Parts: sequence; C-alpha cells; structure tokens
Amino acid sequence: MKLQRLLCLTRKAVDEYHLIEGGDRIAVGISGGKDSLTLLYALHGLKRFYPKKFEIIAVTIDLGFEGVDFSPVQKLCSELGVEYHVLPSHIAEIIFDIRKESNPCSLCAKLRRGQLYDTVRQFGCNKVAYGHHMDDFVETMLLSLTYEARFFTFSPMSYMDRTGITVIRPMMFVPEEDIKGFVKLYNVPVVHNPCPADGYTRRQYMKDLLADLNRDAPGVKERMFHAVCEGNIAGWPEHFPDPRKGTKGRKAADPDAACEP
Repeated sequence: MKLQRLLCLTRKAVDEYHLIEGGDRIAVGISGGKDSLTLLYALHGLKRFYPKKFEIIAVTIDLGFEGVDFSPVQKLCSELGVEYHVLPSHIAEIIFDIRKESNPCSLCAKLRRGQLYDTVRQFGCNKVAYGHHMDDFVETMLLSLTYEARFFTFSPMSYMDRTGITVIRPMMFVPEEDIKGFVKLYNVPVVHNPCPADGYTRRQYMKDLLADLNRDAPGVKERMFHAVCEGNIAGWPEHFPDPRKGTKGRKAADPDAACEP
C-alpha cells in the first residue's frame, strides 16, 4: 500500500464519521507496532492538506519490559516534525510479576488507557487516536459474539465522560494486509513487542479463525465489516457517506469506494 491509498482510506473514515474538527489537538497512541506507526504517517500526511486544521503529538506508554528501545520511533517523529513523549510505567511488573495474570490483555489495556488519558490532557489534547484497522473491528465483533453473546465492536469515535477525552479510530477502513505492505514499502521502524502473551490470546485465535474463514469463503472479512458498519451498534456516531459514492449501504461500507477516481 502506498501513502496515497493510506491517506485516502483515512480521510474516508474521518469524513464519514466526523472524527476530526478544526482546532483538535490529537495524541496518537504509539505502541511501536506496525498499526500505530502507520497511523502516525496517516495523520501526519492528512494534516498537511485537510481543510479542518488540527495538531498531532505522539505518545508512548512504556510498559516497563527490559530491552525495549523506542529511539527509532523518536528518530521518525523528529524527521516528521512531530512532538513525541515516552511515559514510563510499571504495567508489565504489575501484570506479570505481582498479579501474575493468566489473561493479561484486559487489565493491561485498562492501565494503559488510564495513564494515557490522564497524561494527554496535560499536553492540551482533546482526542486520542488509536491504530485499530478493519481486521480489528471484525475480530472484536467475533470476540463479542463468541464470549459475550452480543453483536458489538468498538466505535469509530467514543467520548470518555470521566476524562473528557474523545477516542478516534481513523484507520477503520484500512485492511491489516495493506498495513503490512505499507510498513515494508516505507521501511517503517517497527519496535519488537516483548510481551510474553503476544500471539497467545483470544484475539489471536479470532485472527487465525478469520483468516481460515476468508480462505474458505473469499471476501467474508469485507462482508463482516459491512455488517458491522450497517449494524446500528449502540454508541456508534452518525454515518455520513460520500454522496458521490452512493447512499448508506454497500458502497458506504466499501473501503475502496472513496479511492475511486
């Protein structure tokens, strides 16, 4: 995937769900992985020409694993001219050494969010952007169906009442395979994830299941994503598809629709 396509799909989400308003100061949550770094490229590129002017900074919560080096991310942010902050924490110690969590992902995410939201307000930010992509939306829906008996996934935009922070997910129309291609094409400096639970989670199980389903029935991932977009999920913002690409329906949920000439 080239940068132009990334910017196209990102703007599609921003426009259709009104994710960005003029004057926003957005903290891009950077884990060092491929998704968050691709999001950094996307928002950095978008802000150069988007009619609603906004600012971005990059913020990393250092979980406290030994040997993790964020200097490549620091160098990238310096090259892009993006303010970058690394916030130390003891999250890894709390989860794996003190609590010895057998299913650590939920608590880890909760602790990371709490520290991130509290900190970005001090930096004058009113929004936080996460690098969740199309596959993440579908996998979360499958997790919810399987383990919670409800049709649900996270929203493109959510307002956090307790913190006053709005969370946005501008890469919702970007498939994970495209992100992998982007990272390879542009030599994005991905930081290795040292978490011992990486690759052994329920989400990884759903990722593998979705890949199997998509091999047996090509296009099933896109059809599931369409069902998510048109599912009237509680808490989702109103959808404003590009009128040039058809009314709300099949075209509106087509990730390539906005990139057609």
